[in-house]
Amino acid sequence: MGASSPVVHGYPHLATVRAAITALHRRLTYDGLHGYATSVLPADVAFADQDDLYLGTQRVARALVQHLRLPEARMIVGFREMRHAANVELAAGPEYFIELNDRFRGHRRDIGAALAHEITHVLLHRLDLTFPGTRDNEILTDTATTYLGAGWLLLDAFREDGVSSQKLGYLTPEEFGYVLAKRAELFGEDPSPWFTSPQAYPAYTAGAALARRDGQRPPLAAAGWAGRRRYAKDRREARERGGDWAGPGSPYSFESAPDGPRVRFACPTCHQRIRVPVRGRVRARCGLCRTVLECDT
Repeated sequence: MGASSPVVHGYPHLATVRAAITALHRRLTYDGLHGYATSVLPADVAFADQDDLYLGTQRVARALVQHLRLPEARMIVGFREMRHAANVELAAGPEYFIELNDRFRGHRRDIGAALAHEITHVLLHRLDLTFPGTRDNEILTDTATTYLGAGWLLLDAFREDGVSSQKLGYLTPEEFGYVLAKRAELFGEDPSPWFTSPQAYPAYTAGAALARRDGQRPPLAAAGWAGRRRYAKDRREARERGGDWAGPGSPYSFESAPDGPRVRFACPTCHQRIRVPVRGRVRARCGLCRTVLECDT
């Protein structure tokens, strides 16, 4: 967190983000994940300048606890000078202590964003869902916050102009937009009317464009002409090699099987790897997220 630090853009953490989405689908299951089909609403986390700092903070924290389905968790929030935006002590509960950067005393509109990230830490702690290393674990937390309906606050806290910038979380603005778009595809929800930051919507649309391309890569039937042509070339090469082929950076690979060659690729919804037979038009159903995929193998 900083008012003058340069903001990184693009998708440097995309592989970890996709792994985090897969992990959420596996840990929460289909039914559990769909309990988060509605995002936290702006009215529930609004914080006016005239609101009492501590009472308002506790009210927003309670709203986020309820949204993230942590009914037994109690958040005690304080403020102090610190390097990072916030910190939470993870223990057995039911009380959790969150410290927010003193800077939020004068930037109350972003308190909900900081709390959303920290309270998601509590949720993941209770789910026993972690990634190795601080960096990847924070990326998991940002992704979970966003995918479970509270992360639009983190993207809305992103502001950038010619003299200063602010961003909360480890993901880039475009990566937040990507996860928001994946969530929007899953639940049919449009978060864009909630943005108040002028920079949030362009980041969301950029991420959404990348999210759409996930569903337009071969062997999916929606793939474009260039992708289909490259796929046909790679398929021929796989047949010449006896059925096994994997190109560097390719979104798919081929492998031999007793009943004929198969192509392996990532589900565009949950990113779990799927195997389907190479036999032309095939309809496949992801066993994890239950998405039905039209393929041309």
